[in-house]
Formats: sequence, C-alpha cells, structure tokens
Amino acid sequence: MYTSSAINPKELAQRAESLIRHSSNRYLTTVKIAFRAKQRRFDDFDGLLEESMVKPVQRTIVELSDEQDQPDLLPG
Repeated sequence: MYTSSAINPKELAQRAESLIRHSSNRYLTTVKIAFRAKQRRFDDFDGLLEESMVKPVQRTIVELSDEQDQPDLLPG
C-alpha cells in the first residue's frame, strides 16, 4: 500500500479534512478513525506486515478517504 516516505503530509491533511467535511458528525468520525487505528495497531503489533512502517492513524485516514471517494470498491 503506502510506505512512510510515500505518504505526503499535505495529501494526508487534505484527506483528513475531506473526511471531516463530508461527515455529519465530526466527533463520530474522529472516534471511527481512532478505533480503526487502534485495531490496526494491534493487527500490526507482531511486526509481520510490510506496512508496519506507516503509522496506524495515517493508514486509517487513507483507507477511510479511499472508501469515501470510491464506495464501489467495497465488498458487498
């Protein structure tokens, strides 16, 4: 997916702003990001995944932004 050098801080900030702007409740969006990042942290705790160089919060923002922008890619 992304490596730590591939995530542009400006792009990450824009994605986070987009998530907040398109949400109906900023608090719930923030909690959703925090919860998913916490899950990712425990998933990556073993250090076996190649994406462990990217911080969980950064990866969560990118994933949620992608889900928001491209809902047709979601299963189901």
